Amino acid sequence: MIYPELIAYFLGSIPFGFIIAKLFFKEDIRASGSGNIGATNAMRQFGTGVGILVLALDILKGVAAVLVAKRLLPSHSPELAIAAFCAILGHVFPIWLGFKGGKGVAVAAGVFVALTPLTVLGALAGFIVVVAITRYVSLGSLAAATALGISNTIIEFKLDRPDYALLILIWIAVIVIFIKHKENISRLKNKTENKISFKKGN
Repeated sequence: MIYPELIAYFLGSIPFGFIIAKLFFKEDIRASGSGNIGATNAMRQFGTGVGILVLALDILKGVAAVLVAKRLLPSHSPELAIAAFCAILGHVFPIWLGFKGGKGVAVAAGVFVALTPLTVLGALAGFIVVVAITRYVSLGSLAAATALGISNTIIEFKLDRPDYALLILIWIAVIVIFIKHKENISRLKNKTENKISFKKGN
């Protein structure tokens, strides 16, 4: 028997930031910077190009997880939302790294690109504006997650039959992202959060 949730988890759990750092730089990405395996820490350590590559791959694994689940599940199955969330959990709690992974923003973006592409575009625009103004990736991520949740809630409740499974998935994902950013939120309050800077690769 094929379990879409299990496939989604293992796709989401592929630690691209860790793999690229080990493969091309012979370093453990967790040993420096924020200790995170995601795109922001990859950018800080290895340059903008590497950061963009890690970001793209983390987004793509979220997209892939949802597309595979769609192929395996009946149309409009609420189980799709569970599989999508498993992809996010895979990134945040990857079995390969002792269940200590990233913050889930990029893979969540990929998941929702496959589920609700139009609202993701709006959230992405908000992310870009916030980061461009403040230079805080964490603040941009939190703003984008919140915008995604609010915009989808408004849209769904305007429909005759709201997709409650989707809304539950989105708001649980938002909560997970906020929890994973609790240290960033504390640093933002204390004005000690690191600002992003773009640099060429080493």
